[in-house]
Amino acid sequence: MSQSCLNCLKYTMCAINFLCWLFGTIVLGTGVYLMINSKFSSLIPSLPSINLASGLVIIGTIVTCISFLGFLGALKENRCLLLSFFILLFILMMAELSVACLLLLYERKIDTFIETDLTESLEHSHKLRKSNNETDDWDKLQKLFQCCGVHNATEWGQNIPHSCCQTSDCKNEPRLWEKGCYKKLKDNYEDNLLTIGAIVIVMCIIEVLAMCFSMTLFCHISQSGLGYK
Repeated sequence: MSQSCLNCLKYTMCAINFLCWLFGTIVLGTGVYLMINSKFSSLIPSLPSINLASGLVIIGTIVTCISFLGFLGALKENRCLLLSFFILLFILMMAELSVACLLLLYERKIDTFIETDLTESLEHSHKLRKSNNETDDWDKLQKLFQCCGVHNATEWGQNIPHSCCQTSDCKNEPRLWEKGCYKKLKDNYEDNLLTIGAIVIVMCIIEVLAMCFSMTLFCHISQSGLGYK
């Protein structure tokens, strides 16, 4: 392979990994912002540590670290960093495929688990609202998806929150969202299932190409005896 092609490969890897690093930094920053200013942990009582904010922080950290390894390894022609980049990327791709397969295999159990946890968290929120009128994660969820309760508004009893109302004047015109949040969440997931699948496929293709690029550069450095070990 000519030196010009290898240089092109090297700087292409640097550019792509730099863009991925920027993306990871943005995701990480967004996760930290949400962790400070809002929380969704009470919606899933069984898994309080798994929420939108912590998920973004984990994803942002992984993407930032791996892309930094790829960028620095390609720029410095460091075999150790390139090999580490290849191994971590391979592990990440296997983890993504495993999660996708588990979601398909245990779809019904996951649906039941989410429905049960949402019901439990709503009951907890209902009890808290009897003692004070503070807003919580259910208000954010109901405003975002324009829903009320897990299945319908009757689950709130007489203490229906303002986030269930379609109008700003909830007392005089109590027009409530008809659909429950569980149905809305499920419909939203099913409507975007094709898009999610396409994103996963594109990510796997990018990861495979990145692994091929890194291994090609690694083999050339090893054969030529250049670069750091």
